[in-house]
Amino acid sequence: MSTQPVAVAAVDLGASSGRVLLVTLVDGRLEVEQVARFANGGHDVGGVFSWDIEYLMSKIDQGLGAATRAAAGRGLALSSVGVDSWAVDYGLLDDRGALLRAPAHHRDPRSDAAFAAVTTQMDPWALYQRSGIALLTFNTLFQLVADGSTLSRAECLLLIPDLVNYLLSGVRAWEVTNASTTQLLDRHRQWDDELFALFAVPRRLVGPLIEPGRVLGEVTRSSALAAGVSPHTRVVAVASHDTASAVVAVPATSGNFAYVSSGTWSLVGVEIDEPLIEHSAFVEGYTNELGAFGRTRFLRNVMGFWLLQEVIREFALEGQDYDAATLTREAMAIAPRRFLIDAESHELLGTGDMRGRLAAQCALTRSEVPVSAPEFARCIIDSLAVAYRRAIRGISRATGVRVDVVHIVGGGALNDALCQLTADALGVSVHAGPVEAAAIGNALLQFRGLGVLDDDLSEMRRRVAASFATTRYEPVLDDLTLWDQAESRLGAH
Repeated sequence: MSTQPVAVAAVDLGASSGRVLLVTLVDGRLEVEQVARFANGGHDVGGVFSWDIEYLMSKIDQGLGAATRAAAGRGLALSSVGVDSWAVDYGLLDDRGALLRAPAHHRDPRSDAAFAAVTTQMDPWALYQRSGIALLTFNTLFQLVADGSTLSRAECLLLIPDLVNYLLSGVRAWEVTNASTTQLLDRHRQWDDELFALFAVPRRLVGPLIEPGRVLGEVTRSSALAAGVSPHTRVVAVASHDTASAVVAVPATSGNFAYVSSGTWSLVGVEIDEPLIEHSAFVEGYTNELGAFGRTRFLRNVMGFWLLQEVIREFALEGQDYDAATLTREAMAIAPRRFLIDAESHELLGTGDMRGRLAAQCALTRSEVPVSAPEFARCIIDSLAVAYRRAIRGISRATGVRVDVVHIVGGGALNDALCQLTADALGVSVHAGPVEAAAIGNALLQFRGLGVLDDDLSEMRRRVAASFATTRYEPVLDDLTLWDQAESRLGAH
């Protein structure tokens, strides 16, 4: 493999922000430089909460231009770009390759009725058995059923990272890790043709699935080239579900670990060899998403810092400005576990009146109701720690894996309070970092696709551990029965 420095760009799109990072491989070690960061979020388009893909692409163009210049400053050419993003949402293309409409946001409620219709037509347990994917109202299948007659005008469906790859290179491809979240794959990592037919979703909308690491082509987008990107820069399909890329970069070198990919959402899970499709896993909300190297990510979706972002936004509308770090410090001066909510509740999914919904959830758990901003923050941080505890303990029961360390990656790794509370709640070590795990995993799969590295998954993780420092949190003396009581207040999942 090459020993010369190599630079790639990782486009990491989150539900509240996007980033472009230059990742350089130098003497076997990884170096990361953020060259662009931009806000992201939904807005109303014709009554549908939607993504502004034109805005996102303009920011990606600029970011790739910045990455090209940053690489040149190191005496390097930008070899490739890879894109990861959130799951389930998609763009529909017409027969000219143009978007029929702005891609809908998974927080739009339009799929609620479709979810009810689908699960009336097919027994939910039977549907779960086909793919092992938890039945969430925003899954792609339910969104497509909600789209109804619009599908007849579409020639192609591309999930968000596949759509960005197409807009950059002109090449259409369907990468398997993100495709696995759609509810439209079977347990053999293939499209479920019977399910397409049953729910009148045209099979022509999707094509052959590909694995992470496939070189799709070169950048042909005129606005990216105008921003300075070389036409020789290749586009590589990575593990395009951001959590799949983040899990590649978990710096685990030994032991049975669980991971928490913590950001706008929190995805809490372990890796297993094959999907675990059991009725108890279905009832408890566990999902089997596909990962790189043929692995399965057995996990549960938990609300994340979306809750705190919305609370901060609502207080700002009233002229009270807070930043998350200050608010967290103030929150930790408040007694623990006074305010608890179920951080997996569907009632917290949508936009608007987050404080009111959190207060209503506190009433359901017989908790005090928060009023001040620090009290709301304490509610959210404590509740996320309890949710992580419940999810990981459930994973251990289901898989037989005795978790002895938890790795928290993503933005949540910067929240000292949440990391420490997670260690306390579980009674195990928590290792926090790297923050940019999704971009690092994205880049590693680009290096492999380019033939620069031939690392397997374990070698990639050792490389990450050698390249980036992490922070270790040990459980402090705390009575685990208090966490048992907190978990029991949430009731049955």
